[in-house]
This record gives sequence, C-alpha cells and structure tokens, in this order.
Amino acid sequence: MRPTRNENPKSEHKNKVKHLKKKHSISVAITGAGGSGAVTTGLMLLDAMSRAGFYGYMSRSAGPQIRGGESAVMMRFASQPVFNTDDRFDVLLAMDWHKVERFADEIPLDSQSLIVCDENAGEIPAPLLQNGAVCRALPLSKTAKSIEGGRANMLGLGVLAILLGLTEQAMQQAVRATLGKKGDKVVADAIAGIERGMQFVVAGTQDLRLQPKSTAQKRWNISGNEACGLGALRGGVRFVAAYPITPASDILEWMAPNLEKLGGSLLQAEDELASINMIIGGSFGGVPSMTATSGPGLSLMVEGLGLAVTSETPVVVMNVMRGGPSTGIPTKSEQSDLNLALYGLHGDAPHLVLAPLNILDCVFTSEWSVSLSEQLQAVAIVLSDQSLGQSRLVTDPPDYAGFNTRRVVADASTQHYQRYQLTENAVSAMAIPGTPGTTYTADGLEHDERGTPSSMAADHQQQMAKRSRKLAAFDYGQHWAHVDGQGGIALITWGSSSAVCQEVAERLRDSGMQTRVVALRLLMPLNVQALQGLIKDCTSIVVVEQNMSGQLFHYLHAEQAIPARAVSYARPGPLPLRPGDIVEFIIAGVQADE
Repeated sequence: MRPTRNENPKSEHKNKVKHLKKKHSISVAITGAGGSGAVTTGLMLLDAMSRAGFYGYMSRSAGPQIRGGESAVMMRFASQPVFNTDDRFDVLLAMDWHKVERFADEIPLDSQSLIVCDENAGEIPAPLLQNGAVCRALPLSKTAKSIEGGRANMLGLGVLAILLGLTEQAMQQAVRATLGKKGDKVVADAIAGIERGMQFVVAGTQDLRLQPKSTAQKRWNISGNEACGLGALRGGVRFVAAYPITPASDILEWMAPNLEKLGGSLLQAEDELASINMIIGGSFGGVPSMTATSGPGLSLMVEGLGLAVTSETPVVVMNVMRGGPSTGIPTKSEQSDLNLALYGLHGDAPHLVLAPLNILDCVFTSEWSVSLSEQLQAVAIVLSDQSLGQSRLVTDPPDYAGFNTRRVVADASTQHYQRYQLTENAVSAMAIPGTPGTTYTADGLEHDERGTPSSMAADHQQQMAKRSRKLAAFDYGQHWAHVDGQGGIALITWGSSSAVCQEVAERLRDSGMQTRVVALRLLMPLNVQALQGLIKDCTSIVVVEQNMSGQLFHYLHAEQAIPARAVSYARPGPLPLRPGDIVEFIIAGVQADE
C-alpha cells in the first residue's frame, strides 16, 4: 500500500466498495432547535427499540452554546450489537430548520433517504436535498395544537414508530420510563401525541422494519460516561474530586449519588488544580481516588500528576477528549489528547495510559485502570472522548471482570520501614497515615529508599529506574489489546475508532480480504514485541485514528512498533470516522500495489 495519507481513493474503486456487504441496520437522525425536544425524542425511540428486541447506538451533537441552541441525535438500530454510526441515514426527522445546516455533514443523506418535517417549518435547506433525499412534510405542529398538551416532537416520534414497526405498547412503556417523574398528565399527553402521529401515512417510503433478535436477557441502556463511572466503582474508587467540564461532567453527575450508596463521596473542586491535588491527598490517605476532566483540564493537572508519579501515589484521571486546541469544540469529539497523555508530564515520569475501545468496554477499561493504578502505585490516564462518553448503547450486559488486586500496604509490624524500598518487582509497601512505625517524608522531591529528600545521583537513578521498571516488567496479560481476525491487512487503532475499524474489517472479510484488527487498550507502556508479532506477516498495515496529525501513527513509529511501510489514516473531528470511507482508502491502496 502506498504511504499516502488524507487522499481520496480513485473513482474506479468506488463501484467495488459500494457492493461490499454491509451490516443490516437502520439509521435515524432527529434535529431541532433548543426546546424542540429532539434529544428527548431520541431517548424515547432508543428505549422503545430496546423494548422491541433491538440493539441500538445513539450519538448526539450540539452547537457551541452554553445552554439551548440547536441539537441533533443520530441513532442506529440492528438485530445484532452496533457500536458506531453508519455511512448514511435512512430517516431524518427535522423538528425545524433552525441552523440545521450545521449538521448536514454529520447526517449524510442520499436518494434512498427520507426527510420527515413539519409543513409549517418553511423551505427545506438545500444542503439536505443535494443528494436526492425524499421529503415528506406533515402537519405536525398544526395537529399538535388540536391535542391537549400536544407537542410536535411526540407526533414526529409516532411517525418514526410506524416507519420502524414499533407497537403502541412499546411506545407507551418508553414514554413512562422517560417522562414518568414529570407526572401522569405529561405522560398521557405524550402518549396521545404519539398515537396521533402513528396515524399519519407516509407514502412512497421503503420498508425500514428490522427483525428483532429474541432474548430473555435484559439489555443495558448506558452511556460511555456512565460506563466509565460504573467501572471505576467496580474497581474500588470511593473518592472523586473534579471540576465540571464538557464532555466529562456526566461522569460526575452519575457518580455523585452512586458513590454515596457505597459509602464514598464526591467533591466539586474550585478548579482542576485543586481537584488533582485533592485526589492525591485522598489516595495518600488510603482511599482509591479519581478525577474526570477534558483536555484543557488535563493540561492544568500536569504538575500535580508529576507529584503523584514521584511519590508513587495511585490516582486515575478520566480524560474525555474533545475537539481542540484550547476551548476548541467542546461538544464534538476528537482523539487529539494522546500526545498530551503520553508526553505531557514534566521530567521522566513513567505512568499508565489506557483507552476504552467502545461504550461497553468503558466498564472494563475503567475497572482495569483502577486495579493497575492501585497495584502498581501509579498514575493512570484513561482516554475516552465525547463520541464514547455522551453516546448511548443498548447492549447485552458485560461479564464482571472482578479484578481483586489492591495496593500493597505496610502494617504496624513493619520493621525499619522504607517507603520506596527497591524490591524485586519495584513495588514497595505504601503506608496509611497514622500507622505506627511507618512515618516517612512525603513530597515531590527526589528521595532515597526511606523517603528522605536527596539530590544524590545514585538515589535519583535508582528511584527513576524503580518507577519505570514496575510498569515495564508487569504482566498485563491479554488485556493490552483486543485482537480480531487474520492478516493480510492489519488495522491498528485505539479508543472510539476501534468500533469503526471492526466494521471495516467485517466488510473487507465479506469481500474476501483477510483483515486483522489490533485495537490498543494499553497505550503506555506499549507492548511493542506483541504488536510486532501480530503484524509481521501482514501485507498492508493501516493506523486509524481521529486526529489531524496521526499521533498514534507517529508514536508507534517512535517506539519502532510498526514498519516503515505502514500508512496512516488520520482524520480530525468533529465528523465521525465512517466505515465506508476507510474501506475506500484501503481498497485504493491495495489495488495501487497490484
């Protein structure tokens, strides 16, 4: 494959790409101005499809406003698990045309797509019709006025229910689950609107009904941020200090009440500088601790993380990435904090960097990160992103990992206690303040084995080697990456790009092209030897990620983990990576080599 990047494939390859087998699914988008109920409508539809036996994925997009403004939800439903958006959308329900052009690139439509809108909304924006989508204008707002408490979005939801083959029972259950706390009248009004919307006839549309997969097992409806919080609690976190920041705040909102149920506590700090030092203090006191932030907040935490590294205090930082730099695009996703997480700490500061591979994997990876941090007395930075964090998934519950590892703690019987003793595995017992006989100096200065500050070269070299060796020599097992398939073609990826690459591999395999996916969960320390072994016989190697500069690609080259013939497929946000685009890129490269 030619070592080119960010190029469009030649047009002669596109016919082959179009005929590749795709996962049978239905994609639906809902847009509207603030107050139109677009997000609520999407949540109800996701719930109803779940009750009807389908799997689902829902991402959301919003403008840059602090409150209000336009919003969109993008959903995909199937009879098998789905973890990412498709190449196109079958239906767009537009509650109005308020700045909807901002979402035109995020909601690709074609001649097989249907737009459902209010006939009083005005002229349809040209970008939505440029690829031949069919529009059906219905009297949504007019009809809503004839219903007590009627809302146009509930009528629109009724239209979607008919198109997707949902029953009134499923819709009623979804309404009660979503709006039940608002009272019986609100629920009754919403149901009346949906039932009226289900009476509309949308002529000339394709059959969008799926065959549900029967299951007796109750499925989860969970977001990535909720999954990260759940994994952290399972890992043993009982203290959280954080300052709210988009798109990580949902973690804190979910954890606050659930921590309390387990006897833990959450403190909203005055800023990120305070929050990182608070969790260092909480962990120093013996309580597994974490914070959640996004790129700008992680930048502010760097000095504190250095303190945690040198004092070997375990802390976990959940970093939910967004478009950058600076304030960037807070409401959109991008995998562009990798370099900061890998290299941003001052001095030689060995630490862990992990990334969940999909929404469901957020549970596992977060739990594992807490376990590793506690066991290795190390800083763990977990790189989620807006696409993972604020999207929702209807899926089967995962197995409980049940990591039982905890930090090594000194007891009162310890003789001649040395906090930073040079042990065989480089992990030394950590004292809980107040334990008799375990007093030591704890600060950010370099130190000897006892903890006494030292500027001697020998102490510095020994302690640096200790901090590095305990991470490098640890056996991480098979969890360092998720590996699927056989080469020919190797796709190396990480984080939220992993689910897209999995679908790319399925399409390529269906066309007869052997494809292996290596989705990296543990990014630092990197398992170079194992990665080299997985790709050594592959004829084409593509590194896929959602950032402009190819940060993982260059990191893998710097670590000599991939050969010079590997190529990069790097795209910045905020548009999601789409399976079809990556397939086109790969086929173009393969055919160019033939």
